[in-house]
Amino acid sequence: MATRCRAAASSKESHTKSDSWKGALAKGNSLGRNALRTQRRGGAPSALERVRQAARRNSKQRFTALLHHVCDIERLRAAYFALKRNAAPGVDGETWRHYGQTLEDNLRGLSERLKRGAYRAKPVRRAYIPKADGRQRPLGVPALEDKIVQRAVVEVLNAIYETDFLGFSYGFRPGRSPHQALDALSVGITTKKVNWVLDADIRGFFDTLDHGWLVKFVEHRVADRRVVRLIQKWLSAGVLEDGRRTTSEVGTVQGGSVSPLLANLYLHHVFDLWVRRWRKTQARGDVVVVRFADDFVVGFEHREEAERFLVELRERLGTFGLALHPDKTRLLPFGRKAARDWRDRVGPKPGTFNFLGFTHACGKTRKGWFTVLRQTMRQRLQAKLVALKEELRQRRHRPIPEQGVYLRSVVAGHVRYFGVPNNGPSIGLFRRAVGRLWWRSLKRRSQADNLPWQRMDKYIQRWLPLARICHPWPSQRLASATQGKSRMR
Repeated sequence: MATRCRAAASSKESHTKSDSWKGALAKGNSLGRNALRTQRRGGAPSALERVRQAARRNSKQRFTALLHHVCDIERLRAAYFALKRNAAPGVDGETWRHYGQTLEDNLRGLSERLKRGAYRAKPVRRAYIPKADGRQRPLGVPALEDKIVQRAVVEVLNAIYETDFLGFSYGFRPGRSPHQALDALSVGITTKKVNWVLDADIRGFFDTLDHGWLVKFVEHRVADRRVVRLIQKWLSAGVLEDGRRTTSEVGTVQGGSVSPLLANLYLHHVFDLWVRRWRKTQARGDVVVVRFADDFVVGFEHREEAERFLVELRERLGTFGLALHPDKTRLLPFGRKAARDWRDRVGPKPGTFNFLGFTHACGKTRKGWFTVLRQTMRQRLQAKLVALKEELRQRRHRPIPEQGVYLRSVVAGHVRYFGVPNNGPSIGLFRRAVGRLWWRSLKRRSQADNLPWQRMDKYIQRWLPLARICHPWPSQRLASATQGKSRMR
């Protein structure tokens, strides 16, 4: 009897300690992991899932303990394996393969430095890539460890900010793509009363983003000073070019994993929330908005509202150190009514605008219904062919099968992106142009012209994939992706 009483008392004391520990845990910060050892349906949600649920429940909650999610060895390891194997090294010369030779030791050391606050961000190495208009786009190549930590931070912060970002924001977000933005824009123009389109681009956005405002926007949700300091370290690390390090109080270098998230966060507060409020309180007619990074398109039913929006938008952006690009910002007639007025000769001719590599124009279906035609931008097509001509010159004396494999990947990649409905002629033109460039390159391998077109045509049929439409109609994909919920709200 005494033994039974002692066992009961011990069990009661154990439950009391357990309840006390749970109460302390509920008042403080949650542990890094709470999953059960065995996987089953009743398992507890992951650590980041709990953060996501808390962010969804309370849109004003500030998170005070996030660094332990970043320092998690498994998260750092996953970030390492998510990096490109053959990416260019940063200023320290560290490569993915060399770092992986002692991966566990390196990750443990990185985790400890993050916990102690001893982690130091290195300046990014400046690199340039050609743009479609012939200019050079400056990019930054971060050091390998900076890439790892940035990816881990982005994964943690996405759990918070993905619950805040609005539906019409598509750029560099998990589960969203440029084609979804294109489909949302096409469906919005065809289903809403859109008669005017504002095609806008922010001038030098990544170079003029204000660090002070950005940190304030981060602190709206993140109260963990250690995570905020990590972001400040990357912003102030500077750029190393020709042996000189330069720093600035504005701008974020393109190329890092954290830059797209910071850009979306900045524009979420500067543009998205303001546009949503303006649409609810100022607009009388329909307004459609689609934004992809710093490039956005807004459709209006009434011209006077579009003009007023443009004036107020310039003021809004100026408050935060931004400005619209004068050459890439236009207000033009576009839509079903604009096409009908032009056909009846009572209105101006509908314009065209470029968005995400496509030129958008007013058109008709075979049954005579209004539709938005999307064709490959001429500048993009020509720039790609010019770059391909130079690449073929470099590969001219390589074996034909090797060249064929390379050109197959080029044509297939082009078709996968530009193969949208009604764009068949453009992608077919690109395939034929590639075949012609390849023929001319092979004919220059020797002075004797011994490659007739009949044989070349067999090479083209063998190696270049057919130009086929590989994307569904916008309304079909958008309906499947949203399941009845608007992606333009």
